[in-house]
Amino acid sequence: QVPLTEAVDPVDLEDYLITHPIAVESGPLRDLLEFPPDDIEVVYTPRECRTLVSAVPEESEMDPHVRDCVRSYTEDWAIVNRKYHKLGTGFNPNTLDKQKERQKGLPKQVFESDEAPDGNSYHDEQDDLKRRSMSIDDTPRGSWACSIFDLKNSLPDALLPNLLDRTPNEEIDHHNEDQRKSNRHKELFALHPAPDEEEPIERLSIPEVPKEHFGQRLLVKCLSLKFEIEIEPIFASLALYDVKEKKKISENFYFDLNSEQMKGMLRPHVPPAAISTLARSAIFSITYPSQDVFLVIKLEKVLQQGDIGECAEPYMIFKESDAAKNKEKLEKLKCQAEQFCQRLGKYRMPFAWTAIHLMNIVSSAGSLERDSTEVEVGTGGKVRSLERTTSGDEACNLTSFRPATLTVTNFFKQEGDRLSDEDLYKFLADMRRPSSVLRRLRPITAQLKIDISPAPENPHYCLTPELLQVKLYPDSRVRPTREILEFPARDVYVPNTTYRNLLYVYPQSLNFANRQGSARNITVKVQFMYGEDPSNAMPVIFGKSSCPEFSKEAYTAVVYHNRSPDFHEEIKIKLPATLTDHHHLLFTFYHVSCQQKQNTPLETPVGYTWIPMLQNGRLKTGQFCLPVSLEKPPQAYSVLSPEVPLPGMKWVDNHKGVFNVEVVAVSSLHTQDPYLDKFFALVHALDEHMFPVRIGDMRIMENNLENELKSSISALNSSQLEPVVRFLHLLLDKLILLVVRPPVIAGQIVNLGQASFEAMASIINRLHKNLDGNQDQHGRNSLLASYIYYVFRLPNTYPNSPSPAPGRGMHYATMARSAVRPASLNLNRSRSLSNSNPDISGTPTSPDDEVRSIIGSKLFHEELALQWVVCSGSVREAALQQAWFFFELMVKSMVHHLYFADKLDASRKNRFPERFMDDVTALVSTIAGDIVSRFQKELAFEYICIALLLLNTSLAFFLNDLLSIMDRGFVFVLIKTCYKQVSSKLYSLTNPSNLASLRLDFLRIICSHEHYVTLNLPCSLLTPPASPSPSVSSATSQSSGFSTNVQDQKIANMFELSVPFRQQHYLAGLVLTELAVILDPDAEGLFGLHKKVINMVHNLLSSHDSDPRYADPQVKARVAMLYLPLIGVIMETVPQLYDFTESHNQRGRPSCVAADDYEGESGSMISQTVAMAIAGTSVPQLTRPSSFLLTSSSGRQHSTFSTESSRSLLICLLWVLKNADESVLQKWFTDLSVLQLNRLLDLLYLCVSCFEYKGKKVFERMNSLTFKKSKDMRAKLEEAILGSIGARQEMVRRSRGQLGNQENLRWRKDMTHWRQNTEKLDKSRAEIEHEALIDGNLATEANLIILDTLEIVVQTVSVTESKESILGGVLKVLLHSMACNQSALYLQHCFATQRALVSKFPELLFEEETEQCADLCLRLLRHCSSSISTIRSHASASLYLLMRQNFEIGNNFARVKMQVTMSLSSLVGTSQNFNEEFLRRSLKTILTYAEEDLELRETTFPDQVQDLVFNLHMILSDTVKMKEHQEDPEMLIDLMYRIAKGYQNSPDLRLTWLQNMAGKHSERSNHAESAQCLVHSAALVAEYLSMLEDRKYLPVGCVTFQNISSNVLEESAVSDDVVSPDEEGICSGKYFTEAGLVGLLEQAAASFSMAGMYEAVNEVYKVLIPIHEANRDAKKLSTIHGKLQEAFSKIVHQDGKRMFGTYFRVGFYGTKFGDLDEQEFVYKEPAITKLAEISHRLEGFYGERFGEDVLEVIKDSNPVDKCKLDPNKAYIQITYVEPYFDTYEMKDRITYFDKNYNLRRFMYCTPFTLDGRAHGELHEQFKRKTILTTSHAFPYIKTRINVIHKEEIILTPIEVAIEDMQKKTQELAFATHQDPADPKMLQMVLQGSVGTTVNQGPLEVAQVFLSEIPNDPKLFRHHNKLRLCFKDFTKRCEDALRKNKSLIGPDQKEYQRELERNYHRLKEALQPLINRKIPQLYKAVLPVTCHRMSLRKMDI
Repeated sequence: QVPLTEAVDPVDLEDYLITHPIAVESGPLRDLLEFPPDDIEVVYTPRECRTLVSAVPEESEMDPHVRDCVRSYTEDWAIVNRKYHKLGTGFNPNTLDKQKERQKGLPKQVFESDEAPDGNSYHDEQDDLKRRSMSIDDTPRGSWACSIFDLKNSLPDALLPNLLDRTPNEEIDHHNEDQRKSNRHKELFALHPAPDEEEPIERLSIPEVPKEHFGQRLLVKCLSLKFEIEIEPIFASLALYDVKEKKKISENFYFDLNSEQMKGMLRPHVPPAAISTLARSAIFSITYPSQDVFLVIKLEKVLQQGDIGECAEPYMIFKESDAAKNKEKLEKLKCQAEQFCQRLGKYRMPFAWTAIHLMNIVSSAGSLERDSTEVEVGTGGKVRSLERTTSGDEACNLTSFRPATLTVTNFFKQEGDRLSDEDLYKFLADMRRPSSVLRRLRPITAQLKIDISPAPENPHYCLTPELLQVKLYPDSRVRPTREILEFPARDVYVPNTTYRNLLYVYPQSLNFANRQGSARNITVKVQFMYGEDPSNAMPVIFGKSSCPEFSKEAYTAVVYHNRSPDFHEEIKIKLPATLTDHHHLLFTFYHVSCQQKQNTPLETPVGYTWIPMLQNGRLKTGQFCLPVSLEKPPQAYSVLSPEVPLPGMKWVDNHKGVFNVEVVAVSSLHTQDPYLDKFFALVHALDEHMFPVRIGDMRIMENNLENELKSSISALNSSQLEPVVRFLHLLLDKLILLVVRPPVIAGQIVNLGQASFEAMASIINRLHKNLDGNQDQHGRNSLLASYIYYVFRLPNTYPNSPSPAPGRGMHYATMARSAVRPASLNLNRSRSLSNSNPDISGTPTSPDDEVRSIIGSKLFHEELALQWVVCSGSVREAALQQAWFFFELMVKSMVHHLYFADKLDASRKNRFPERFMDDVTALVSTIAGDIVSRFQKELAFEYICIALLLLNTSLAFFLNDLLSIMDRGFVFVLIKTCYKQVSSKLYSLTNPSNLASLRLDFLRIICSHEHYVTLNLPCSLLTPPASPSPSVSSATSQSSGFSTNVQDQKIANMFELSVPFRQQHYLAGLVLTELAVILDPDAEGLFGLHKKVINMVHNLLSSHDSDPRYADPQVKARVAMLYLPLIGVIMETVPQLYDFTESHNQRGRPSCVAADDYEGESGSMISQTVAMAIAGTSVPQLTRPSSFLLTSSSGRQHSTFSTESSRSLLICLLWVLKNADESVLQKWFTDLSVLQLNRLLDLLYLCVSCFEYKGKKVFERMNSLTFKKSKDMRAKLEEAILGSIGARQEMVRRSRGQLGNQENLRWRKDMTHWRQNTEKLDKSRAEIEHEALIDGNLATEANLIILDTLEIVVQTVSVTESKESILGGVLKVLLHSMACNQSALYLQHCFATQRALVSKFPELLFEEETEQCADLCLRLLRHCSSSISTIRSHASASLYLLMRQNFEIGNNFARVKMQVTMSLSSLVGTSQNFNEEFLRRSLKTILTYAEEDLELRETTFPDQVQDLVFNLHMILSDTVKMKEHQEDPEMLIDLMYRIAKGYQNSPDLRLTWLQNMAGKHSERSNHAESAQCLVHSAALVAEYLSMLEDRKYLPVGCVTFQNISSNVLEESAVSDDVVSPDEEGICSGKYFTEAGLVGLLEQAAASFSMAGMYEAVNEVYKVLIPIHEANRDAKKLSTIHGKLQEAFSKIVHQDGKRMFGTYFRVGFYGTKFGDLDEQEFVYKEPAITKLAEISHRLEGFYGERFGEDVLEVIKDSNPVDKCKLDPNKAYIQITYVEPYFDTYEMKDRITYFDKNYNLRRFMYCTPFTLDGRAHGELHEQFKRKTILTTSHAFPYIKTRINVIHKEEIILTPIEVAIEDMQKKTQELAFATHQDPADPKMLQMVLQGSVGTTVNQGPLEVAQVFLSEIPNDPKLFRHHNKLRLCFKDFTKRCEDALRKNKSLIGPDQKEYQRELERNYHRLKEALQPLINRKIPQLYKAVLPVTCHRMSLRKMDI
């Protein structure tokens, strides 16, 4: 018994393979057993060489250091290749491209939802129908005969062959299975997008091949150079300068653009030019491009008499245009020039210069929209066309700008005293300023054209800086392009990979001011000498332009008459590989006489100085200030420096330094670092056995060597980083060599292992710290990774290593098979023989060699492991920081060792010695311990430091590597060790998830091994391990409580995480155990790891799925066997899985609507499910099967997994079910208990929803919304609330982007799977098509797998009788899958399975699962109306067989009849694009079956079928009508209302139609109407329930509901033909139960609440509360009272803000309207609907129907005279009406709700005058009030109700005036007493009342009606009433004014006064009118009988 939290002991894999030989001989299964023989290969690949010939020194004799360097730059790469590595998960990500590859050739699945038209295509055929039949027949049924006629004439679909035969069930099953299994898609994961992951942890990239460094490359082409005059040759050079760094950042590129004629002038001085010096284009490299880079162009000309200014003058004054004018002068100049060229042709003088600001060109070129940009550069080098001011170091990119052609027009004359670089930097800095000094100078005008463009990838005809030809150099005669060497502005850290050895000499200045004698025109001759004789100058100085490639001397340019000139020369020298003490640079100074005088020589030497090249064996470079000797140096001067005062020599200026020169080397031989130099010198001294060694000023004797060597190793730390990186490969090689072959010093072996190990550790850490941009996600520095991968090899394999003694290790000779170099590279022939040719035995060459041959050499990996285990302190820390490096070195060393010792095929048990294995164990164990203990320390800091993560992954990669080369059982034990270390701590932590996350990374990396499957022994059958107690083998994994029978022990072992399983399938066991432990709902604190662990499993399976090695089904079954326990683990998680079924409800998809309908029906019903769930019963179609309904009472709420995780888990489950061996599955199912089988079915049910096809439309929609945003936000929120991670830690972790153990948190946006959506929103049509294609195939395949599994379950049931109870579950899953959006292919198989199921277990449907029967009928009918004929034929066949089977059981099929009729009604009512044509065909098919069914011909069955079909057809005909009115919601509801009325005596169907209406209403957000439908439904149910059973607490039929709505009484079951509810099939629906009633009422309450009618909510609950009280259901009661409290508090809060509806009277006139003609309705519209809106809607709707010219809207509301209307037109009259209440009613209708509920009377007013105008003077203005009464009270189950009664009241003008005044007075009162006060409103009302200018204002009214007492006594009362109104009115005005006074600010004082003045005026004017009483009224004269003298007209 080992609990899941502990690792078990692994099987000894090597032993197991020997003791269990496999039976299979060969074939794919055989390959599963063992790694392939060629698993690991050691390959030597020649390195790519850029140049045609590789760069090597020309000398044949080289010193050892040079030899080592050259070897290091030329030898082959030694690569260890795991041949199948690419098949491991690390290299096999399920990327999108790879997916696409695998998805080729998928069949297109046909889905009805994609085929279905968008609802528009029906209209054409039906437009004429609409026009024809606008009327609805009085009965809901059309004529019976006509409908039958339609049916008889339609065509049936194809019949299924042999459907009616009595075939044995087994045969049917067999046939179905064959059909189902053919043509299946092999790879499930190819259809499933990979989960969102950051870069998978196990991904290891192959390091880049080490290669030469280049920056960003620019191609500069010099096209032409033209001056105003052409009289002499001009020479140019280009170079890059960085002003900020004050550094020249490239060597010079010399070019000349002289014509042949000009070149001819120099002929005597210039030998023939080499082609390499004729280049006119160059490639510059810039590593650090910045705003400070300038391209500087310098021009020189031949030396002539006169200073630069004089010489430049002609160029500035002559213009080309004046050439003819100045002909003579020009001739003279030319003549002079020719003379100077002849005499001084070999000397140059500075002439002019200019500079181009590079970034300006690049950025402006980028912004001008032309292919190639022309830019003029004027004075100051500014780009004229675009003055771009660029600031700071903006990122400058040179790789992608548009090529630009520059024309430089101005040059600056070179000032003779301003030649130094310092001056140049000042000028350049100045150029960037707008007011540049240079701009004021007079320029030399010229035209230089240059092309600048990004350099192409591989340009042809290129020469390296050493003049070697770069590859692709087709023809040597073509003018080349030069690569210009870069001097990077800052350090560049790249190891040397090519041989380069160049020296640059920069003479800077000379000071001869104090030298006696004549020395004015001075030039310096520079030579590189190998001896002191003048003939010893070497031809190693590179030529400039149009000259030979190399020369022996170079001259600097002359500054005329200057005794202390500056120079700006660059002299480039090719250094010899081996330097001696005699090599030196010699400088000779000459005075050049420019004038031709008698017997003066051309040049006179005036001084000498020199620099020796070596100083103490090191190259001498740097800045020098040298004394100059007046005479030739003496003998043997070259070994001394000129600073040494030689006796008898004369010096300029008393031996002071007068000549400044700088020497720079660019070399991959000379390290130019003292520490490195010393180390290499000592190592070579050891190699060569040359003592004493001279280093610097020291001589080291042999006895002192050991200390020196050790100190030089530790001093490596002090060396500069740049040289260390440049010589990295050589340095590491040497350190490793010292470890492997300890040197023998003075006969003693010196062990340098420890010193070297420490040095390596420190160097590697230095690199790491300083070059941190250079690392991959595992923290591996790319330089080091490349070193290990390509360069490192076991030192014994160097061809030139002294060989081991002949006696031992001779097998190293096998090296020859691959490491022999091609002859051309066999650089050291003398030495290599002994090792690379087995026939020559190595003869020891020195006494030390003999000692060495006795001890032999050490094995690097053994030494490394040993050093690592024993090291401590800071060294150990350093090694752990970079553990990956040492691990990878060790592994490569081990492989090389096996390869050279020919042990790669040896048995793994004896490949490595015990000692080494112990070291490895110790190492792994301590490192694992370290990880855990450090982890605990760091917990204090709240986050895991990156180093720990990296150490963890390094260890894992190491073990992964070891699995390929060591004893695998041993490695398993190591893995177990690591596991132990973690589990010992894991559960003591408060928050274990971070440590567990580390362990997951560790495991995931190990499992990414390419032979992971083989490592799991997939072919072992679990034989119980020989254990003393038999109980061990009884599987009891603690996470699953599966009971198993003892006999079938093996099966259980295979399906559970039993000890035998975990031992033999070791890695799979670990993976599944992690999964089980983390997903376990009680695993506190591991919540955040769900996604991570699920991804691990998903990743593995997905990689197996696409692995070509496992393509064979037998093999796949073996692989799937490793994952059988996954099924159990996932079954345990059912409660936590994301509920995919719910998403249907959220989409508000009622149970009867299939996928394609819910798109349009967002709110289509307050889902029945929700209602039922509230009511506490489950609705089978939609809610989760009972086991899902986990209430919180189960102890603790489970945290739910995210959708993504759940989906991943389920696809894994399906993969296992698809690929596992069916017989094994069946055996296991047989063992499962009913409970567990039900769990499995629940899972399958969930899978159906999870992989449902979304449909093309959804993909298109998703394309427009960026998908998944909100869902993710929600998930993140939940996690933040539930997650176990401190927020701070979360932040730190996010900022590091590490440790991806949070579900759903995507730090690395770039990796998310949906990223295509966010980046480019619009996918092309094709992409959407493709997505839909994939999704369709996935849905089909997933459902077929589910179907396969269901079949296995059913077989299990057939075998064991006891399990019948689970058939209901099987059916549930089947039905659910039919309800989802399925492909035609799947449905065929699904129906076949369903038919088989019904025929095997008929009583299942008809007796036990009656609800399911109803459901099945609905599903089948739904598919009978499918647009796809195959689906229809299968569905009708199933339906027919269903009736037949029902009939056979009980001789009638009342149940199916009833269910089908109801199903059809609900289908018709709710589905929008339901096509009756298709259903008609299916009905015809069913009839055809009945006719052809010979067996039942004699029974009543065919007639019953016919009856049923006709009945269904009738319902269909009703639908056709509904179709017509699809666009007219009122008409549609009317129609449904009538259909429902027609079912008055069929309660089930009436209920169905009421439900349909409710659905339609809530779809249109008519919640009040929807609620009324539900109330009516509830009343109907209550009626029948009270007939069935008498329960006191249930409502007594409809009467109880009167308070909710007065309309409900129409549901009372009092008509004569009422059916008794006891009949078969009547009232059998799920609603005719107490729970059903409760559900309906709950829904009604919810709808009322949505409608804002909270008072009605209260009434509904009054009916509900007694029911719950009777059931003592406290929970429900508490919910209800909660809701009531909400309702009442909303009433309070929303006081004054409630709006229920707006009412309009609509009258239809004209025969076109059919039976609407002359009908008047009151329409209820949403609150605040304007008259214009409804008018627009109806006008639009009917206008479209009849034609806009036919429809007219009557604009007034006067009574319509039918006779005056045009009979060919249709008229609509629309009037706004208000609810009307008599005075007595107002007592009861107090609140806003009262005044807007149960409304039956409405009123509108029409003004008129007696002469027919609408408006007139006050005294002639009459008003007509019309009061309408409707047939039912609003709100009702429809939104328009007929008007049944109409009465009119006419008001006389004075009555109108009274009404007006009352209204005004009311307004004033309201505004005055409003709380809080509203001054604006108050002032508006006041202004209207007392303002003077008001036309027909109060004053005018008073003057018209009150000025005299009327003659007619009938009007006395009105007169008096009006008078009193005015009295009241003035009083109110006064109040209002007073109120206003208290509200206003000082700024309105004046306004207030104005108002008061007006008021007093008004009051005075009214005073006499108001005070005049009618005396008659105040005597009681006659009793007035008629209060209201008004004309009453009764009218209907």
